[in-house]
Amino acid sequence: MPVGGAAVADNSVVSLTDVAATPHQRRILFAVAAILLAAFAATVPFAAVQLPTFVSFNPSVESIVFANDLITAILLYSQYAITRSRAILALAVGYLYTALIVIPHVLTFPGAFTGLLGGPQTSAWLYYFWSAGTPAAVIVYALLIDRESRATAGSTQSTIAWSIVLVVGFVLGITWLTTAGDRFLPSLMSGDHYSNMVVYVANPLAIAIAAIAFAVVWFRRRSVLDYWLLLAMFSLILNYIVAAFLARQRFSLGFYASRGFTLIASMIVLTLLLREITNLYTRLARSNMKLERERANKLMNVDAATSSIAHEVRQPLMAITGTSAAAQRWLERVPPDVDRAKRLLGEIEKAGFRANEVLTNVRRLFQDVDHKQQPIDVNNLVLETLQTLHGELNDHGVKTNAELASDLPLVTGYGVQLQEVLANLVYNAIDAMAPNKIDGRTLKVRTKPDGTNAVIIEVEDSGRGIEPERLGSVFEPFVTTKPSGTGLGLAICSTIIERHGGRLTASSDGKNGALFQIVLPIEPAVTSTGHAE
Repeated sequence: MPVGGAAVADNSVVSLTDVAATPHQRRILFAVAAILLAAFAATVPFAAVQLPTFVSFNPSVESIVFANDLITAILLYSQYAITRSRAILALAVGYLYTALIVIPHVLTFPGAFTGLLGGPQTSAWLYYFWSAGTPAAVIVYALLIDRESRATAGSTQSTIAWSIVLVVGFVLGITWLTTAGDRFLPSLMSGDHYSNMVVYVANPLAIAIAAIAFAVVWFRRRSVLDYWLLLAMFSLILNYIVAAFLARQRFSLGFYASRGFTLIASMIVLTLLLREITNLYTRLARSNMKLERERANKLMNVDAATSSIAHEVRQPLMAITGTSAAAQRWLERVPPDVDRAKRLLGEIEKAGFRANEVLTNVRRLFQDVDHKQQPIDVNNLVLETLQTLHGELNDHGVKTNAELASDLPLVTGYGVQLQEVLANLVYNAIDAMAPNKIDGRTLKVRTKPDGTNAVIIEVEDSGRGIEPERLGSVFEPFVTTKPSGTGLGLAICSTIIERHGGRLTASSDGKNGALFQIVLPIEPAVTSTGHAE
């Protein structure tokens, strides 16, 4: 645990909009995009080639899309119930819309359920109304994500219920428009061939909406959700290009390929949600277990402290009570024995000092420290700390560079305390770099000798730094730059290093990160009594 209340950053993460995309995740997404582009390139020369007519193919694919989008909407609504994020709500509404509008589209597709619903143009119009759903939701998401206050008025249950009612009503209205009003809409199909209205109007418009969605997310991309939405929009753009510009009619290779791109687009965000929500709840479970352990440890510490206080203080208090009663008796004699009373009052004073010493040392019961100083390999201390925090560093996309000098002399001190100091500095560095883009998060930890009598440990981040005028106060108690910080972390770190006979300093230009330097003497710190502290 970090010293003085420095929080584990990812314990507060419960939304996909807060989970930064790691370099590994981005490489995976770019690899999938490359595969989709390669499949598109392989389809282009043969897109117009007619293949056997499989009427059941389209309903089968769209049934899978319906299930994918519906599950995606449910998971996004769950995220909204936790975060109350309007951006997440917009995505949930969009995916619910695309799931529901698949139903009338399947029922109107020529050959599958002929005559059941709508006319010859209904299926094509429903397809383009369907196609606009996800890109429109992504545009709204991108516009809201940087402006929201993470709280919407009213009950989340009522908001979700009303959004579902409105989506159902909207889908029913579109279904009525494209069925009862089919004859009043421009023609999109001539038999199985797409009309010029599709080629020159409907399809370019669909591509434009998806491209706008791609662009607005691209320019604000930060979270892992942003990158997966980019991949979904990329797949939809390829779908639209193949569907009308290259295929030009149903049941061609391009037609079948476009349905494949649609299916992939519907699976992308669902895959992300299943993966990342599992990770999020795993982190929450681990955090809960950690809190339970801390609570149990604190209760044991409190129990140990109270037991020790009761045992240690009872004796001086009983001595004070008994001696004061005896002194009172000697003073009540005639004549009073003042000399005996003075000696007893001296005993009472000593008992009071013993009780005070017990109370002064109670805090030691709450400190997880070594009972005596030990030789410490600074390089091992750094490596063990970084290994312990590997998960947090990796989750936040922080690249770590450890530059450790060889043949460093051992220092003498309390290993647990020094590790707490180093861990606290690393946690502070992670927090400082959170506003940076993933590529701009670098943590450097260095060790080097300081002459022949001391060893230096440096922790440097690539965050925004500390204003030079504030450097003089960062180690003062209750001074903090964090909204929820206590201002005790660095103050306790400084105290620990000083008790080791060393010093902790900070330097920054206020723009290019901050550097914290720990200087530890090789010889153990010695107190005024002449004993190692």
